[in-house]
Amino acid sequence: MSWGIELWDQFDNLEKHTQWGIDILEKYIKFVKERTEIELSYAKQLRNLAKKYQPKKNSKEEEEYRYTACKAFLSTLNEMNDYAGQHEVISENMTSHITVELARYVQELKQERKSYFHDGRKAQQHIEICWKQLESSKRRFERDCKEADRAQQYFEKMDADINVTKADVEKARQQAQVRHQMAEDSRADYLSILQKFNHEQHEYYHTHIPNIFQKIQEMEERRILRIGESMKTYAEVDRQVIPIIGKCLDEIVKAAESIDQKNDSQLVIEAYKSGFEPPGDIEFEDYTQPMKRTVSDNSLSNSRGEGKPELKFGGKSKGKLWPFIKKNKLSLKLGAAPEDFSNLPPEQRRKKLQQKVDELNKEIQKEMDQRDAITKMKDVYLKNPQMGDPASLDHKLTEVSQNIDKLRLEAQKFEAWLAEVEGRLPARSDQARRQSGMYEAQNPTTVNNCAQDRESPDGSYTEEQSQESEVKVLATDFDDEFDDEEPLPAIGTCKALYTFEGQNEGTISVVEGETLYVIEEDKGDGWTRIRRNEEEGYVPTSYVEVYLDKNAKGAKTYI
Repeated sequence: MSWGIELWDQFDNLEKHTQWGIDILEKYIKFVKERTEIELSYAKQLRNLAKKYQPKKNSKEEEEYRYTACKAFLSTLNEMNDYAGQHEVISENMTSHITVELARYVQELKQERKSYFHDGRKAQQHIEICWKQLESSKRRFERDCKEADRAQQYFEKMDADINVTKADVEKARQQAQVRHQMAEDSRADYLSILQKFNHEQHEYYHTHIPNIFQKIQEMEERRILRIGESMKTYAEVDRQVIPIIGKCLDEIVKAAESIDQKNDSQLVIEAYKSGFEPPGDIEFEDYTQPMKRTVSDNSLSNSRGEGKPELKFGGKSKGKLWPFIKKNKLSLKLGAAPEDFSNLPPEQRRKKLQQKVDELNKEIQKEMDQRDAITKMKDVYLKNPQMGDPASLDHKLTEVSQNIDKLRLEAQKFEAWLAEVEGRLPARSDQARRQSGMYEAQNPTTVNNCAQDRESPDGSYTEEQSQESEVKVLATDFDDEFDDEEPLPAIGTCKALYTFEGQNEGTISVVEGETLYVIEEDKGDGWTRIRRNEEEGYVPTSYVEVYLDKNAKGAKTYI
């Protein structure tokens, strides 16, 4: 099977076919190039997607990634980055191993093809020249033969004519001989050229053209083989990254299997646990007391003589708003969070303080390491004065020492608050008899914004993200209730069971065993309003034992 034998007369068709083969190769190169662009675009989109959902540093989102489900999602995002990287590898390998190599091969192929068809056209032109020479000698031989025949006929005619002179006859005979000689010469020339043409034609169709077409055939077969090898490379490039992509997917599955719902539930408890106890039972308010007072005084007197009243976590009083919420709510709204985190519930406050102590200890250690390094450098300068002046480091050493002292004082301050919170967090048994408002009483070192900033009077937890309109309403009601208020008459007395240091606006400090006047009983918010001489304020109801005057208006019966 040889193109030179089978296709000896298909020079033009072979030229078209080989050009079509190069076009197919260039089309395949274009296909692979577009595939690499798609892979790069896909990888870029995957990376942008992973980046879009990465948690922002120093944001609330970063804190959410403590949960195992969020950690698994973060692992998925990281694996997607690696996954995108493998698609970039596919693009790079296809570009270097296929696109670049084939583009260079196409240029070589075009040059080779051009050379072969140039040789073929040159052989065609040579045989055409030989053919033209043959045709020319043939026509000349034919013409000379005809001229010789005419000269012979003229001589014979002149020789037969008796009227023609002998000189004319001789002239005609000589002319005929010249023509015959010319015809013989033309015949010999034609025969020589014909033999030469036949030889050239045989060489053309049996040697030159077969050799050229054979080379073209080999070139075309190499092209076909090369495109097949490129297709194998195309598949191998994909196959090489499959194990790595498989590892990425395995890591995603592993991250998904690491999700621990119980652990996440525990983290929710640690994140939001306030340390407060649920509110107790709501006390019964006997509005029929005035009616029954003349019938039975014993029930009222018994209510006076009973010991410490039960804890009251009743619903929010409709007649009175929380008296300390105005200032603290507004300060929280303005972002003025207290330094000691006293606006947080006990458990959350403890965590924040511990975190702050750890941060300060790290800063202290960092400053101490810096101080040690400067000290060592100073010793080196002392031993080798040519290296530097030791006195130049004194200022820096003093500055670092001052920073350490400041940080230590700061750490001691937060450690004191932490020790106070850890030492005064009520045990489980104590919590059963104390209400959420007592946390304020157990934290005398706080300056402002205590736990009630975020606790409503009924003991429930109030988020800081209250609407501005709510703050305005609270402020207005608070002003209406307490501004220009007439002194209230005493409705009974109370004895302080525990010492309470009132640090917040509206509270009053009491000492254990102190007796004071009650001017407003507990409305269900856990606070009782008392008076000492001209000083009035609120104390936790659980900190005092109340003895109401049976004749006082609005006295309660504890059941």
